[in-house]
Amino acid sequence: MQNPQEVQRAAAELTKRLSAGLSAPALPAPSGADEPVGIVLGTGLSGLADKMADARAVPYDALPGFPPSSVASHSGAFLCGRFPARCGEDEGLGRAVIIQQGRCHLYEGRSPAEVCMGVRVMAGLGVRTLIVTNAAGALNPNFDAGSIMCMTDMINHTGVSPLTGLNCDAWGPRFPDMSEPFDPQLRDLAVETACKMGIRLERGVYIGVHGPEMETPAETRLYRQWGADAVGMSTVLEVIAARHLGLRVLGLSCLTNKNRPDCMAPVSLEEVIAAAQTTGRQLGRLIRALVTKL
Repeated sequence: MQNPQEVQRAAAELTKRLSAGLSAPALPAPSGADEPVGIVLGTGLSGLADKMADARAVPYDALPGFPPSSVASHSGAFLCGRFPARCGEDEGLGRAVIIQQGRCHLYEGRSPAEVCMGVRVMAGLGVRTLIVTNAAGALNPNFDAGSIMCMTDMINHTGVSPLTGLNCDAWGPRFPDMSEPFDPQLRDLAVETACKMGIRLERGVYIGVHGPEMETPAETRLYRQWGADAVGMSTVLEVIAARHLGLRVLGLSCLTNKNRPDCMAPVSLEEVIAAAQTTGRQLGRLIRALVTKL
């Protein structure tokens, strides 16, 4: 499901609104070292945007055809600004970033094209490096709730793809390669940076499911047998769309709970959000440090 006309309209309106009233363009030229870095913030992680300098916000409902998010803790806006050149300092201009504060999901009744529209709009604004984040349940028994996982690979178990239908050749090939959905150099940089900051960073496979129901014990066992280390209801379609567009992708999960199939306990959305907000503070520090090195 590819929607180039809708994406172009939304991208044009976003550029117009971000640049309104500024003497200079709100976005850098989409080439060279100052290409904007795109960041998708998942459940409970919108606080990262508070650390931006000179941020300009455009709500999703101001963009023609752009799908809103109906999930609690998803703010529903694009932000354009910069992080300080050095993490925790104000020196220098820093790297330009475009943040997607919240996303929509298949379980909200949205199509794959709508789920991936944010990624495609950011690519239209010059983003060539994308950081996707989410809240996920830990499947690997060696991973603890409250930790961060760097995605090394993924499983699309949603039953759909954002690439069905006529292919937009300007975006990418009909059959894009997915042998490395997450960029190895970005993963190495994330691990190195986390180590220097004293942040424990797990590495594992993320499985994306349709939702909105949580996993049964049997499903938890199955996903683990497939090699999945964490499970969530987002991200995989966005990564497919990003790789189709030729973007480099880094995936980071906040592990908000631990799925133990032999002693499953109910988990509420409020608990997930609270856990993501707590872990998200560390994740935010890591992302800010990473962006200054890209």
